[in-house]
Amino acid sequence: MAGGSKRYSRNNSNGNFQPLPERGPVESLIYWRDVKKSGIVFGAGLITLLAISSFSVISVFAYLSLFALIGTVVFRIYKSVTQAVQKTNDGHPFKEYLELDLTLSQEKVQNIAGVAVAHINGFTAELRRLFLVEDLIDSIKFGGLLWVFTYIGAWFNGMTLVILAFVSLFTLPKVYENNKQSIDTYLDLVRSKLTEITDKIRVAIPLGKKPVAAAAESDKDK
Repeated sequence: MAGGSKRYSRNNSNGNFQPLPERGPVESLIYWRDVKKSGIVFGAGLITLLAISSFSVISVFAYLSLFALIGTVVFRIYKSVTQAVQKTNDGHPFKEYLELDLTLSQEKVQNIAGVAVAHINGFTAELRRLFLVEDLIDSIKFGGLLWVFTYIGAWFNGMTLVILAFVSLFTLPKVYENNKQSIDTYLDLVRSKLTEITDKIRVAIPLGKKPVAAAAESDKDK
């Protein structure tokens, strides 16, 4: 689908199609709204990650920067020669990019820092809750997840996981979008089964979070 095309959803009340809100640049890339742009980013990113997995980060950064510099220098010389031969005055070939404002405003930095701090605080609080067994069932599930990670760590190294995550970022969202109804059906089935099993375990092992009603009665008795 072309990058400029709009997405539409059916309005259940009158059956008409209404335009959906436009996605951000990152979402547009991973959902392949513009195949050319997404292909360039995906290909460049994958090649970079594969290179880092085989060579040092410094070497990869140096070689990529060197190739980019050679490309811009050659293009700059080519455009200068072309302008001299054709007697034109088109100016600097990268003038548009040289005039781009790349500075970060203080407000934007503060917003990013605020979001990062909120996520870090939430992550820290969740880890404390799990490791200190505020809820036994949640801590057991967390332990099971860590046990699975021990096998994943034995099968793959960190860089391989990063590459798999990058490939998944550019494939799974589009697969889900194209098969949303059937995937949601299976996810709801799995979720209901897990909830059922968890409820049975909570009944068998009454050490998790206190039910709200029981907690209220306990407070009244005090």
